[in-house]
Amino acid sequence: MRRTGSGFTVAELVMVTAIVAILAAVALPTARFTMKRERESELRLDLRLMRNAIDDYKHLSDQGMIQVELGTEGYPKTLEDLVQGVSVVGQLTKRKFLRRIPIDPMTGKPEWGLRAYQDEMDATSWGGQNVYDVYSLSQGTALDGTKYKDW
Repeated sequence: MRRTGSGFTVAELVMVTAIVAILAAVALPTARFTMKRERESELRLDLRLMRNAIDDYKHLSDQGMIQVELGTEGYPKTLEDLVQGVSVVGQLTKRKFLRRIPIDPMTGKPEWGLRAYQDEMDATSWGGQNVYDVYSLSQGTALDGTKYKDW
């Protein structure tokens, strides 16, 4: 009597398991790389949005459209000023520059390093007079080898 097998042999199961393991081993680092690249892209976008908002604020203050506090050189006092908005000369409504302070994708918190106009370019502490620039508080290294805090 001859038996017809209707299943897989052990050798076939071992081969399929090995192939699946190899594919998983290749896919996992690729997925991590892709996730990190997406977070870096989001960080670049968030920094660009906040820096553009600071520049817009400064531009309006240079034109005399915003009342400027002494010692701020026309820059916002805090990031919250960009969200809450400021009164513009000749308008009844406030001008808002940001909808909200973005969350740093590298730290997961809405906290950013700040530099005042009076601070040194590589300063790690904020002087508090105004907000001239923002940077990430993450100590991590980007895919290109630079530090996130230096972006």
